[in-house]
Formats: sequence, structure tokens, C-alpha cells
Amino acid sequence: MSGPKSALGTRVACPGCAHSFYWTDCRHACESFVVYDLETTGLDPEWDEFIQIAAVRFSAGCLCSGETFTSFARPRRPISAFIESYTGVGNRHVRDAKRPEEVLREFADWSGDATLIAHNGLRFDSKFLSATCRRHGLEAREIPCIDSIHMSKMLFGRTRGIGHSMDHLISRLQIDARGVRRHDARGDVEILGRAVEGMWKRLDLDLAFNGVPRHRTLLPLSSAAV
Repeated sequence: MSGPKSALGTRVACPGCAHSFYWTDCRHACESFVVYDLETTGLDPEWDEFIQIAAVRFSAGCLCSGETFTSFARPRRPISAFIESYTGVGNRHVRDAKRPEEVLREFADWSGDATLIAHNGLRFDSKFLSATCRRHGLEAREIPCIDSIHMSKMLFGRTRGIGHSMDHLISRLQIDARGVRRHDARGDVEILGRAVEGMWKRLDLDLAFNGVPRHRTLLPLSSAAV
């Protein structure tokens, strides 16, 4: 069953059989997902660039910890001391890396047609992917995305004052983050992957994450299609 967007993500019971499900504006069949995270030179996707990307597959309800993608990216202006202190990524790490648009092409080939999942992706990560495609005139395709903040709100509530940051998820889901470097894309995606898996199980979602809102971003066409 599907319904209005205002009811999206609400768990309801079928009036005929009493089976519970998440109300959705449309049904999704995709069961292939990629959880990813970016580190960037700043907060403005029209001016800043991403300097690191890390991703892990989530398929058929399972985190595929052996299927990962990770890369630094060399921006067109130096990484500031503040960003290096915050992310741990400095100019020495990206000196021999490919440009962001080249890395994004490789990521697009690796991720294929999977639905992307990022934490705060709607406001941040997705915008950087689209901006990179537009800035460099890449032939692009639209990709469906999930912001894991929506999953957190479905699970823990939308009451004003309830936080949905990664730190909140670590605490509420009792994720062991010892030895994992935060604000490094590789560390954050490891934590986010476990958080997505934990929220998926607690929410009792189907394999296609039906009921969780989607938005769209751009990725380059795969090399096979160009």
C-alpha cells in the first residue's frame, strides 16, 4: 500500500489483515544500498570540494563489511589547518590523489545503481555529489538516496530537542566506537554502516527500506555507459 507523503514513515496496520507496515508514497524494489561518507574542504558545495570518500555496501538486510570503497581526492585549493585538525586529512594525504571528479567517476562505477545512504545526506553529502557533477560538466544520472537521519527520527521520535547526530546514534544504539577515528570518512562510514544496520533491524523494515523518505542526487554515468 502507498499513500500521501504526509504519512510517510508512519507505521500503520492494514485494516484487512492487521499486518503492520510503514506507510510510503511509493513502493521501492531495490535491495542494493551503499552507505557512504564524505570529508570536504568546507561546508559550501558550490565552492568547496570533497577530499575523502568512504563507502560500504548494504544488501539484502546485511552490512557487507568486505565490500568497501575508499579514496582521498585532491582539491584545487589547499586544505586549511582547521579542516586537517577536524578530519585528520591534510595536504600530504591528497598530494598524489586524483581530482574529486575522477574519484567520483570511480565511485559511480563501484556503486552502480545502488541507493545511496548518508547521514545528513539531504543537506550535505548529496549536494556535494551533485555540485561536483555540475561543476565539471560530467554526464550524470539521478540516483535515489536515503538520509539516515530520517531513520533515526522514525526510530527515536521527532520531538523537538531529540538529537539525531552520529554521537546520539552511537549512544542510543550502543555502538562500540573505540579505536575508530571520527570525522575521518573511513571511520565514520564504519560507524554509520553499523548504525544503519541496527536501525534497519529495530524498525523492522523490509529489504527495500520502504517507508523511509528518498531524495535524489547526481552521479556520473558509469564508464560502460559513456
